[in-house]
Amino acid sequence: MRARRLRELIASGRTIAAVGATDALSARLIESQGFDCVYIGSYATAASRFGLPDTGALALPELAEHARTIVNAVKVPVIADAEGGFHDAANLWRTVQAFEQAGVAAIHIEDHAYGKHAAVAQRLRPAAEAAARIRAAVEARTDPDFMVVARSDAFWVSRDLEDTIARLNLYADAGADLVFPTLVGPGELAEVRRRIDRPVMIVDMPGRALAEHGEAAVVLYYAFSALVQFEALGRALEEFRREGKLPGGVAAFEEFLGYGEFAARARRYGGG
Repeated sequence: MRARRLRELIASGRTIAAVGATDALSARLIESQGFDCVYIGSYATAASRFGLPDTGALALPELAEHARTIVNAVKVPVIADAEGGFHDAANLWRTVQAFEQAGVAAIHIEDHAYGKHAAVAQRLRPAAEAAARIRAAVEARTDPDFMVVARSDAFWVSRDLEDTIARLNLYADAGADLVFPTLVGPGELAEVRRRIDRPVMIVDMPGRALAEHGEAAVVLYYAFSALVQFEALGRALEEFRREGKLPGGVAAFEEFLGYGEFAARARRYGGG
């Protein structure tokens, strides 16, 4: 049902903000503020669960199980990062199965084979190999509403828009529901929209409001919760070390988590 809801949101023509969560609590906060969906990626998972940079070191079970905890905490659709698919095309059904069973509404699969940092030599998968992975993922899904998003990092790696568009067209022909060119600006995004017959997912363009991403169907604010938590907790710890005082009370926090609902159930059903 949530996968169908995501399809409906994308079909509406609005630009959807998919705000990045780090965990179930941040996902619930995102939902509580009225956002239509939640995103969980390898960047936030590596940082929040393991205190690691996002360098491709996470395994399928780590990402899928973390996505499951977020799905279970909210009612809105969850979009998840499936990295490069973790398996070759013939075995990619296991990746799709893991995320479908976790309850996510969509995954994106990338053609980045190695690198993900400016100081390291980057390597992309051959386009035909990446397209085969997309086709395998599309054919492996059991829920027809579950969405497979094809991500190309060609523009990020080489600033080659023609190669990016050629790759994304191959992936669209393989059955991708959306295409995802990383790190494009407004001009490149408009060209992708003009030349590829699929809705487009992008990461946010720094310094631009959501309304300025109007050519995109979905904008991933992938680092939102991770950055806010890093900065806010750092400031609070500095203040605590300096002044020795804890921040505010716990009443609002516990109300949000549902302690009151537990108390109501205990009164109704007994316990202890």
